[in-house]
Amino acid sequence: MHRLAAICSMVACLAMLPSRAVASTPTAAPEGASWTLPPPKAGHQRPLVAVLADNDGTETTDFMLPLAVLRESGVADVVSVALHDGEITLMPALKVRADVSIAVFDAVWPEGADIIILPAMHRHDQPQLLRWVRTQADQGALTVSICEGAWIAAAAGVLKGKRATTHWYAFKSIARRFPTTIWIKDRRYVIADGTVTTSGVSASMPVSLALVEAIAGRSIAQDTAKRIGQTSWSAEHDSSRFRLNARRVLTVAANTLAFWRHESVELAVEDRCNEIALAMTADAWSRTYRSRVRTTSARPVVQCRHGLQVLTAASASAHSAFRSPPATMPVSALDTVLSDISARYGESTADIVALGMEYSREARTNQKN
Repeated sequence: MHRLAAICSMVACLAMLPSRAVASTPTAAPEGASWTLPPPKAGHQRPLVAVLADNDGTETTDFMLPLAVLRESGVADVVSVALHDGEITLMPALKVRADVSIAVFDAVWPEGADIIILPAMHRHDQPQLLRWVRTQADQGALTVSICEGAWIAAAAGVLKGKRATTHWYAFKSIARRFPTTIWIKDRRYVIADGTVTTSGVSASMPVSLALVEAIAGRSIAQDTAKRIGQTSWSAEHDSSRFRLNARRVLTVAANTLAFWRHESVELAVEDRCNEIALAMTADAWSRTYRSRVRTTSARPVVQCRHGLQVLTAASASAHSAFRSPPATMPVSALDTVLSDISARYGESTADIVALGMEYSREARTNQKN
């Protein structure tokens, strides 16, 4: 979303919202972290997972984090799939390459995937995209939408009559557009018949670990979580924490309009860099409305720890305000960056970054304790 358009949209939304919360919706009954999956399709030794991307715009963390977590776990064959050959522009930062296009995927695996993962994308009305999602669902794939990837799942018809959730900011508009879906608040992810949907960007972590548990059991999920620094992947969530108010709108407006204070953040990346830390770092700095991220390396393409290829540029530190080093433990990257953002731009800016990613810093602190 263009930054000035974002301000106008936020102001309009603020005017329509009640002072304390978004319009109420049915709440979900409690549910466990795991669910039962059917066995892999004939010819698949383990589940085949397709993580989909639109070349013209796919949310950074929604795409990179499930890919990395599932590959880290080793419980599935995970393939990144783009609509077309060529580079993928991630939003709000990074450019990457997918393993295959949907044409190649369909040729190699005509029986379809066991699981498809749908990140939020710039457009959710492309006929080719919707046909592919519908076909995969008809062939028996579990459809997992991350954040506003729910728009794609809903437009493809796979959420009709089912319980679902999405990013807090899209909640009212998606509920109006798709009234036959039962839209649920206060859940990080919602499991329905053949579908899983999540709340905002940061929900990509708990749902990925819940998926690992569904495939391979609690012990494997715990081992995976330990290696990346995650302590919980519960579906519990308090949606009321995430809402617009006048202070937040003014922070976005002030940061956007003060263009003379805008900065470039350089992320120096190397082979074997961790996709989780990179995604969270790039995503967070790009949501400040004051900074833009550049990935730099001595080589034009870097291959990350879990196989994702990231496109880079030569270092231009003279044109970058500073560098942001990746966190040692992947999951701690977001907390580290939010602290850095608070120190550099103020707590109000760190707050709007966490709001955009639907991330509760307080809940994370409680998990650690």
